[in-house]
Amino acid sequence: MNMDKILSRLPIKALRDRVPLVPVVRLDGVIAAQGSPLRPALNLASMAEPIERAFAMKGAKAVALAINSPGGSPVQSALLHGRIRLLADEKKLPVYVFCEDVAASGGYWIACAGDEIYAAETSIIGSIGVIAATFGFEGAMEKIGVERRLFTAGDKKSLLDPFLPLEEDDLKRLTALQKEIHDAFKKHVRNRREGHLKADEAELFSGEFWTGARAEGLGLIDGLGDLKSVLRQKFGDKVRLPVVGAEKSWLQRRLGLSSQLPAMNLAGDLLATAEVRAHWARYGL
Repeated sequence: MNMDKILSRLPIKALRDRVPLVPVVRLDGVIAAQGSPLRPALNLASMAEPIERAFAMKGAKAVALAINSPGGSPVQSALLHGRIRLLADEKKLPVYVFCEDVAASGGYWIACAGDEIYAAETSIIGSIGVIAATFGFEGAMEKIGVERRLFTAGDKKSLLDPFLPLEEDDLKRLTALQKEIHDAFKKHVRNRREGHLKADEAELFSGEFWTGARAEGLGLIDGLGDLKSVLRQKFGDKVRLPVVGAEKSWLQRRLGLSSQLPAMNLAGDLLATAEVRAHWARYGL
């Protein structure tokens, strides 16, 4: 009698106990503290509950993370990573990360939560750096005949105001702040990828990004492969891979809306959507 027939005759509970279980959590999108129905964001608030449920699933042999993110908030990246590692250590479960189109910047920060990291040959990996973007509208208000009135308490409250000339001291402060965040990012990667990194730090931490094939050679990932194939190799062809997602209310399911539902601000959401698009566009996506 073959194994499939034997398993088919077992009670459901016994069958489940014998078939390996690896819950899958999807981490998709730009990482930001807040989102909206038009611009869902990846953050701890939106993902804490599904992450907790995945690690709490009875009989789980590991937890898998499917990541597709161009980055965003370093704080939310660190919070998500921290929660994943806290639960992994608490439950003593290995974490396997699978990078899809892109796991860059904050997306790679989160990916480092994995005990092993995999990607497709053509995935985009890396961008271990810090970026800040703004605009300069100096003189624009005068040209259109609008007087701007700015009132502050504290001589640094108007730091990098886009309607004022760029001050050298302001630029130095921003550069110092970015260096602190970059140093924290580099330390994080060193700690999580200790013994795996295979290139000079000047190259790894330059902010450059690479394909999955090149990232494997640099030691940023452990191998090439997709989620189902790799986990079948590790746990057998019968492994169960249930996707654990954020729960939505009946109305959200009915209307197809995101689980993040602050009051809609159409103009603000459209601008934010353009910003999100720019995040993905950096990687040709």
